[in-house]
Amino acid sequence: MSTRRKTRDLGNGFRDHGVGCTLAGTRGIVATKDGAGRDVALAWLSDCRACFGLLMIDAETGKSETFPVPVPPGDSPFASVLSSGNKFYSHFNSVFLEFDPVKRAFTHVFKTMPRVGMGMTEDDAGRIWAVTYPDSGVLMFDPRSGEFRDYGSVHSENWRQYSRTVAADDAGWLYFALGNTFSQLLALHPDSNTAVPLLPESERVPGVSSYIYRDMDGRVYGLLNQNGSWDGPWYELHGGRAVKLDKKPPNNPKPIICGLQCLFHKDFPSGKKIKNLDMTERKLTIADPGAGTEKVVSFSYESEGSHLMAVAAAPDGTISGGAAWWVSYDPKADAWTHGQSPGQANSLDSQGGLFYIGTYTHGKLHEWNPALPWTGSKPKDEPGANPRLLTVCDPIVYRPHCLLAHPDGRTVVMGGTPAYGYTGGGLLFWDRKTETRVLLEHTDLLADHCAMSLVALPGGKLLVGSGTRAGTGGEVRAKEAELYVLDMVSKKIEWRAASIPGAQEYSEMRLGPDGLVYGIADFRVYEPSLMDEEKLFFVFDPARREIIHREDTAAEFGTMHLQQGQRKIVISPRGRVFLIFRKGIACADPATHKLSWLARSPVSADAGGDWLDGRIYFAGGSHLYSFQVE
Repeated sequence: MSTRRKTRDLGNGFRDHGVGCTLAGTRGIVATKDGAGRDVALAWLSDCRACFGLLMIDAETGKSETFPVPVPPGDSPFASVLSSGNKFYSHFNSVFLEFDPVKRAFTHVFKTMPRVGMGMTEDDAGRIWAVTYPDSGVLMFDPRSGEFRDYGSVHSENWRQYSRTVAADDAGWLYFALGNTFSQLLALHPDSNTAVPLLPESERVPGVSSYIYRDMDGRVYGLLNQNGSWDGPWYELHGGRAVKLDKKPPNNPKPIICGLQCLFHKDFPSGKKIKNLDMTERKLTIADPGAGTEKVVSFSYESEGSHLMAVAAAPDGTISGGAAWWVSYDPKADAWTHGQSPGQANSLDSQGGLFYIGTYTHGKLHEWNPALPWTGSKPKDEPGANPRLLTVCDPIVYRPHCLLAHPDGRTVVMGGTPAYGYTGGGLLFWDRKTETRVLLEHTDLLADHCAMSLVALPGGKLLVGSGTRAGTGGEVRAKEAELYVLDMVSKKIEWRAASIPGAQEYSEMRLGPDGLVYGIADFRVYEPSLMDEEKLFFVFDPARREIIHREDTAAEFGTMHLQQGQRKIVISPRGRVFLIFRKGIACADPATHKLSWLARSPVSADAGGDWLDGRIYFAGGSHLYSFQVE
């Protein structure tokens, strides 16, 4: 889809090129009824602001209304539940919410400790429960009495805890499944503030996503879903105890309308069903099984647009990237195009007229030819696929953080953090000519480290900046990050050093025409609330293998964006080095490397960035901006 935008001059050399895609996404959809008994669809809306509202659509007429979330946006739902009392609940942005479709309003709002509900359920007494990330928190709301209780953290580990499923038995006990670094099944009595671990340490399995459900027999059943297997072992959970089973349980789940951010409850009380909710065309398709008919109604909503996580100059002269949607901006035509995203586009680079995209989830590498029509990502062998899905690196690289289209014209290198619960990432080497790969694990490189930045050095060498962070929910084991030089042929490390003592991540590196490497080091293991602090700009001399300049940036220049695809450093064709800060653009002195302000920005730079035709492009929310340098 193509749209024209009129670029606005913001003054001081800055321009606003508009919004690439004005669509919103959904974070849970349920079919229910309103106060008049009419079929309505409820959908959480999310865009560059995160979740900003709840959309209610009349299934008969398409009449729609968006109810703004009663707190400033800052996160999106990861779990929701439609109760037996026809109330819609979720917990995100550290707020527990109740929406009443009869009253057409948010009727309860409770502030909580900083956390988000990752699993929700309803018990036999009609109470609503949520289990939270990252510290095994528990919340309870009783709609009958109005009582709300924040239990706080009821279980602790030395890693971030994901509890995606939760259920209550008929004896009043609550159970939730802990996954990622190690599995665990936990039981909580409503009168207690401490959960009881049910599995002995010998039965806990690493790298696992545990699962539980409530059965009609009053019991709760739990599974250790190791490596995607559903073969067990299974446990019967009741009265705060666990019994290991020698066979699968009855599998007659109690009907509870709950689920994760993909929650899709399609059945209206009338018997009709939601067949499709199309946010692009703004069409709701309703099936009537009794009559054998279908009806399509149009609905409306407003959105500030899909946020941009990373953008880069593509071979066709556009600035391209995105997140929920893939977008391309043509500066000459002042026009945008957008299409189906290949995934969360974290890392981008070009080579030989082709554009490479590293996406979360599953560590996918895609190849896009801008000269051909965009089809949406398809397997590389499918005729006409554009972009082509070249390979999948799960679990070794799950969340790409760096991607290098090597100047040899043949090799693409990608690195990042591993799958949930794993420690230590790896490196992908993709051969364009043979369309084969070499995928190295962290044990082949630096144990317990992941590759966060890449630079091609002369002589077939690769400079890698490591990070200590684990996959989400994984255990951090390395003490400090390192730089290392890898031989591209042998795939062996020739040199390594903790060049900046105490650094936890070399989050970005760029090679300048002068042969020096310009980079950013972070001193905290990844934590969104802390990543704005303690950053160091450095210059590394690969010939001497020494840091020749280092400079703290926080005091003078403030914060940088938190996107997983960095692109905070931009180097012009003339060799000038620029850094993108949220408050503006700095440049490095060619002789001393010391940073100074080039220009203060009238807008926040929330994602990086590239050079095209004398301008530095960057993103802020859903907007693309640029600054005139030459």
